[in-house]
Amino acid sequence: MNSLELFTINNLWMLVATILVFIMHLGFSALETGLTRTKNTVNILFKNVSIISIGLLTYALCGFNLMYPGDFSFGQFFGFGGWGLNVPAGDAGLIEYASGKYTYYTDFIFQAMFAATAATIVSGAVAERIKLNSFLLFSLLYVAFIYPIAGSWKWGGGFLHQMGFYDFAGSTVVHSVGGWAALVCAYLLGPRIGKYTKGGVKPIMGHNMPLAAIGVFLLWFGWYGFNGGSVLSADPGSVSYVFVTTSLSAAAGIIGSLLASVFYLKTNDLSMILNGSLAGLVGITAGADVISPMNAIYVGLISGMLVVFSIVFFDKIKIDDPVGAISVHLVCGIWGTLAVGIFSTNHSFATQFIGVLSYGIFSTLSAFLIFYSIKVLMGVRVSEEEEIIGLDIAEHEMESYSGFQIFTVE
Repeated sequence: MNSLELFTINNLWMLVATILVFIMHLGFSALETGLTRTKNTVNILFKNVSIISIGLLTYALCGFNLMYPGDFSFGQFFGFGGWGLNVPAGDAGLIEYASGKYTYYTDFIFQAMFAATAATIVSGAVAERIKLNSFLLFSLLYVAFIYPIAGSWKWGGGFLHQMGFYDFAGSTVVHSVGGWAALVCAYLLGPRIGKYTKGGVKPIMGHNMPLAAIGVFLLWFGWYGFNGGSVLSADPGSVSYVFVTTSLSAAAGIIGSLLASVFYLKTNDLSMILNGSLAGLVGITAGADVISPMNAIYVGLISGMLVVFSIVFFDKIKIDDPVGAISVHLVCGIWGTLAVGIFSTNHSFATQFIGVLSYGIFSTLSAFLIFYSIKVLMGVRVSEEEEIIGLDIAEHEMESYSGFQIFTVE
């Protein structure tokens, strides 16, 4: 096979992987919709559609060149390659780009699909009570600046990359960065009305579990592009290996969450095993190419157990997360990143810990500064009346299931 044929195959696989990652946004939309109440469905779908637009446009404007600056201006912490997409001329942006694996534009669009995910994670944690404009402004600032700067520390060749920190496809760079922001926003926003009472935690059930299940299957399907595409080539051995570790960890996550649900919660909770599969996927994402298939099962099993205990813990400290996003993406993202230092002989646990800590401090402080400023300047929470009526009516003046809801615009 000549170099042009290999280049074409590699580039084509990267574009297919990009499509798979795009489909994940449909999965996030379906999952968040299914695990929340009918009266907020339009609002949730509106946020998820808007996030894709925000992610793509801001990544084109500045995010791509913040994450991959070329040269860093302040040590290995910050760099900026300029505004817009500066494609190299001629073959330098085509067959000569990335050692002949894919084009400049393929690189951009694949990474751009990752960018919106951080804000999508936040969307689930603040669902059913956040002002739409406040959320969109937070998403714009966080995705445009915080996520790409954080990403540059590893994927852009920054200080964590120089230290040997490893995150293959984003357990920390994507999921924990979004998870830390979700934790901060959920804390500052406060719980939904009626969630925590003098009698304890009052479950607020989602309105459509089949839709939530469809969302999880779509996310699992898209994860093959998320992790498989992160090989950055169509190498048969590497891509198939990543497919196997990804699948085994997700499957083990279901078993881990099932065991925790049965023995700890004394129930067979569908929402827990749905989140268990996602926990396994998030957990393996940092080391899908360096953790063995059998160890991937351990990673997924522990991830599935962790997500159950974590959801219960956050309820005990009264941090309301309607879909379990903080537990799935933050807690299991941390675990998966540290697991690389445990199960991979070529990577240091101490270095992985430093990476987790660095991202935690930066993401938490950045999210707090942005969200608290928005809270002071324009408010972040809808009124009690609007929350009770539902954000479909309060924010959009429309219903998601016309004729089947209690509250109407009339």
